[in-house]
Amino acid sequence: MAAACWTGPVAAEPHGPDDRDRSADLERRRHTTASIAKRFIGVPYLWGGESADGFDCSGLVKRVYALAGIAMPHNVALQYKYGVPVSRDELRPGDLVFFDQLRHNGIYIGDGRFVHAGKTGGNVAVSRLEDSWFRTRWFGARRLTSDGIARAGADPRT
Repeated sequence: MAAACWTGPVAAEPHGPDDRDRSADLERRRHTTASIAKRFIGVPYLWGGESADGFDCSGLVKRVYALAGIAMPHNVALQYKYGVPVSRDELRPGDLVFFDQLRHNGIYIGDGRFVHAGKTGGNVAVSRLEDSWFRTRWFGARRLTSDGIARAGADPRT
């Protein structure tokens, strides 16, 4: 599995008039990412890619979340700084899943499955968390929250 190291500008989550409204809006957008991610299944893997011409893992996450209105960097380790930790048994569609000491990630879509851009020569695909490679290299998962985005977006390199 490969991960790009390029980092781009990061913007904090836009704030609405009320915390409850922001939280509900973020939940809706986060959940939308699962259906958006499925649209890219079959797109070729491209190291450093972040478009429908080709994706690497963090480029796919960046693009999918951008389409849902959430700015993310193009870097697995920086993406891990967003949101709050969530256990495997509490994953919800739209959560980010991380593997291999933060060298790979994807977007959880439910039923133990996630969408990711896996490797050179491959395509964006759906895999299962219980597949041997992913089970043995599990690193953690994150759920985006307004506070988590604001903290990570303030300065993602710290």
